[in-house]
Formats: sequence, C-alpha cells, structure tokens
Amino acid sequence: MTAPHVTDGPAMPSHEELCEQLWRAAIDCDEIHAVAVVRNAVGGGSSAQVVAAAERTLLRMIAPVQERVGIQWAANAITVAQEHAATAVNERCVSAVADLAAPALAEVPPLGRVTVACVDGEWHALPARLVAEVLRLRGWHVDYLGAQVPTEHLVSYLHRRPADAVLLSSSIPAHLPVAHAAISACQAAGVPVMVGGAAFGPQGRYAHRMRAAWAPDAPGAHALLKQGLGRPTADAARLPDLDLPHLNDQEYTLVRQTARQLVKQTLADVEEAFPPLRSYTEYQRERTAEDIDHIVTYLATSVYVDDADLFTTFITWTADILRSRGVPPRSLLPAVDSLQRQLKDFPRTVGILTEACGALTAGALGPAA
Repeated sequence: MTAPHVTDGPAMPSHEELCEQLWRAAIDCDEIHAVAVVRNAVGGGSSAQVVAAAERTLLRMIAPVQERVGIQWAANAITVAQEHAATAVNERCVSAVADLAAPALAEVPPLGRVTVACVDGEWHALPARLVAEVLRLRGWHVDYLGAQVPTEHLVSYLHRRPADAVLLSSSIPAHLPVAHAAISACQAAGVPVMVGGAAFGPQGRYAHRMRAAWAPDAPGAHALLKQGLGRPTADAARLPDLDLPHLNDQEYTLVRQTARQLVKQTLADVEEAFPPLRSYTEYQRERTAEDIDHIVTYLATSVYVDDADLFTTFITWTADILRSRGVPPRSLLPAVDSLQRQLKDFPRTVGILTEACGALTAGALGPAA
C-alpha cells in the first residue's frame, strides 16, 4: 500500500512581499486586508516570539510603508486625501499589532513610566505612536497623549501623573520654537525630556542646543531610558536665549511680528516679477499665499536656531514639490529676493536668504526651470 502524497502548504510570504501587500492595502484604503497582512507578519509562537515579531512589524513594515506614503505625496503620485487615508490605515495596523502583543505583556512588571506626546501644532502622530508601542513591547508603561498637545496641558498632566521621562515628537521644523518652550517647561516641572523626529535636524542638532536628550529611533529611545536621563537641575526653568544667545539680537522676534506684512508684500512682488501669477484663479492665489506664509515661517525658524541649512533644505524641497506639480521652481526666486529687500537691516536673516538663493540658482531650479 502506497503512502498518501503529502503536499506542502502555502509558503509564508517574504518580508518584502508582506511590505508590498501592506503598501497596496494602505494606498487602496483596504483596512481589512492591511490588518490581515500585519497579523500574518506577527504570527504566533511563544510570548517572546510574538513580542519580537510585533516590533519587527512596527519598525520594518509599517514605518517604511508610511515613509513611502510621504515620498509618493511629495512626488505628486498620490493626493492629500490618499495620503490621509493611507496614514489612517497604518494607524489601524499599529493598533492591531499592539492588540496581538498585549497578552504577552500583561504580566510583565514595567521598567518605568514614560509619557509620549507630540508638541503643540504637530499633527503627524504616527512616529510618536510607533515609539510608544515599541517602548511598551520593551517593558515600559507608556502614557501616549497623541498629536498636538498644548504645553500647559502637558505640564499639568505630568504633575498629576509623574513620569521618569517625557518623550516629545515633532516632524516639522517650523515647530521648533514651540518645542523649545515645551522642553524647558517639562524640565522646569522636574521631568527629564527626550525628543525625536525630523524637526530636530540631522543627528538631533537642534535638540542638543535646547538641552534635551535625543534619540534617532525607538530602540535608541529605549537604550537612553535604560541608561537613565537624570532629573533636571535647578536652572531648568530658563528663557530661550540662555540656550540660544543669538536671540538677543531680536531678529527672530521682529520677523515673527511682521510676518503678515512680509507675506502680503512678498505676494505682491512675486506677482510683479512672475507674470503667470496674474492669471491665477482665486484658489491658486490663496495656495500661493499659503506657500509664501510657509516660506516666512521657515525663515523665522531658521533665524531662531541660527542655522541657514534649515531654510535652505526647506526651500530646495519646496522647489522639488513645485516642479512635481507643474509649477516652475523659478517662481521662488522673486519671493526670496523680496524678503531680502524687506529684511535688509537684519544681517543674520539676510545671510540665510543669500545662502538659500545660492542653493536655488546652483541646481535646485533644474534645467527645466
């Protein structure tokens, strides 16, 4: 009698295949399929295996897919609505992974308590959520407060629920002045502060200037927490210029105070120097005014941290965004020129604008500009 032929079951998809499946589900707004993909990625096994697989899924699947969402939006390959929908799907996937891992964590005594929040004005909450969930997987009790937490409410929360550290997240450099105030306020409340996110610059350069610990990612945050951050000293309550002495020249304050007039005059100057703007619809003019407002905001932030690279990076990124949407990047030059004229009495600000203009003309405008 011959033994029955046994066939192998379906092979487990590779990591790359699972990532591609999650990308397709996210971009198609297919939440059910997306959750099934991450559940498949976490799988089963012992508690330790589930926890390890959950962290891999968060950091090596969901995070890269979300980064791809941002890249595709910047390239004008997906709409803002698609970007928001895909982000919502990825947030649902994070919750699904957390649910799968919860039974394995329920009986483990926590290493300590940390609070994770986005700075006021920061709506990009997924990076903070990923950090919060990885820290939970690694044994921390995490109070996750979500997006856009006003500083005064954050400090009040820390007084009611003391933490070993507060972790602040920001993706947008324009929020650095607010982040600086939040760092100082939390430290004044006696709580150590760690920050993370693209806003804080390469290798956390702005975090260090603001006297905050910095971690490049969730595992890095865990490592720093394990080492211990140390309680803030008595001088933790301080004005911004103690960390950033250049603020004493008042250039940042004056640029911020005149921002509305700067935007209005710059829009008029761009219309004069860039004739196609005159035939724009009202909607297009409103979007152009918003773009100029962003330029002024980033200029002020660059003056705040005294780093021309921040503004140059933003203006060249803006040139790429405009090009991908069929708007000639050369339209940025009249805006920069106008701001140089209006702010001619501010040497640090003019220096930043001069560097940005040089970066644009040196290559960011491209041959088709």
